[in-house]
Amino acid sequence: MTANTQEKTPLTLLGLGAMGTALARTWLAAGHPLTVWNRTPGRAAGLVGEGAKPAGGAPEAVAASTLVVVCLLDDASVGEALADADLAGKDLVNLTTTTPAQARARAEWARGRGARYLDGGIMAVPPMIGVPEAGGYVFYSGDTELFEEHRETLAVPAGTTYVGEDAGHAALHDVALLSAMYGMVAGATHAFALIRKEDIDPVAFAPLLVDWITAMAGPSVTGTARKLASGDYTRDVVSNLAMQVAGVPTFVTTAEEQGVSPELLSPYFELMRRRLALGSGEEDLTGLVDLLARGE
Repeated sequence: MTANTQEKTPLTLLGLGAMGTALARTWLAAGHPLTVWNRTPGRAAGLVGEGAKPAGGAPEAVAASTLVVVCLLDDASVGEALADADLAGKDLVNLTTTTPAQARARAEWARGRGARYLDGGIMAVPPMIGVPEAGGYVFYSGDTELFEEHRETLAVPAGTTYVGEDAGHAALHDVALLSAMYGMVAGATHAFALIRKEDIDPVAFAPLLVDWITAMAGPSVTGTARKLASGDYTRDVVSNLAMQVAGVPTFVTTAEEQGVSPELLSPYFELMRRRLALGSGEEDLTGLVDLLARGE
């Protein structure tokens, strides 16, 4: 063990799936003493060859370090893995994908067992871990002091963005951004379907689609945020709701002509119509946020 390794914070990692293994390798490469555990022991073999210390069970792994990072399948697996572990005095960082409510409940559970708790939402795929230029990062929420004490260690695999003391906020930010991603991909899927049977090269069409989405996304997202904050949904409106609803038949008819199902767009168009029926024709699309949030 080198002097450099001795200076680095030791930690334990529970869970050696694709993401866990990527996390482990970056901490090992940075010189952090690392204890690892996985329900299937064979997955630790490669990491042991790189310097990790294997633990025979989760309780043993937890006992090895003050800082314990968990990256398992789901919230239930976290509870099962830590059921017999002594968490008193531990700093528990949970990078398992969960819901906000599960994260808050797990934070209370951890505090009840004497641990400080930090929840994380990983905004990256395994190949982005340990590659700063890839732009991956992790949302963290929960115990502020824990985050500040271990910020440097947590930043080794990917960037860190702290979003508050509410333990559920990391998971909420994670799901909110991923939800937006799926909405964007849904729109792109519909666009490609429209041109699929035509003599249009999808490779040539792709940069046009990327440029258009990029140009529209920034002003739309920031504009919506400002209107939500101000409460005025009619300020600086370029294309009002009434005009946009009037244009819906063109999109539906074009899909029909191209033999494309409108099912990816229809729910959004229906929200637009419902909002217009409330007398919100001079607004832009911001009011749809309230329509969803209130379940009207």
